[in-house]
Amino acid sequence: MKVYDSYSYEDTARIAAEFAAVLKGGEFIAMYGDLGAGKTAFVQGLAKALGITRHVTSPTFTIVNEYEGRLPLYHFDVYRIASPDEMYEIGYEDYIKSDGVCVVEWAELIEELFPEDYIKLSIRKDDTKGPNYRKIIIEGR
Repeated sequence: MKVYDSYSYEDTARIAAEFAAVLKGGEFIAMYGDLGAGKTAFVQGLAKALGITRHVTSPTFTIVNEYEGRLPLYHFDVYRIASPDEMYEIGYEDYIKSDGVCVVEWAELIEELFPEDYIKLSIRKDDTKGPNYRKIIIEGR
């Protein structure tokens, strides 16, 4: 387990870039954090470090956004998923069996669909340490 302290968007991007450096493809990253915790900010830093030049946004209404870089990045936001079955309808299995990196925001909603070997990434706010403070915890692999 690795624990990081972030006090800014730039800190989060740097942490994400450090994390991206060890990715080889085929990773499944389950993201946990409250609304506004910085999940999408982390994915933006990850994407930049993977050489993705397109603007990265949360795929709240489209469920998944695909980006091409050093590794393909599949960014899911499952906040609006009514049931795990909906994931299969969008080709979820093809994504998680690919050589890309799958990052899932609101992962707690589909935990029964996780592959056996996944990375848990939690982002927590703590206003006592400042309005922009985030504790980033990475567990697995």
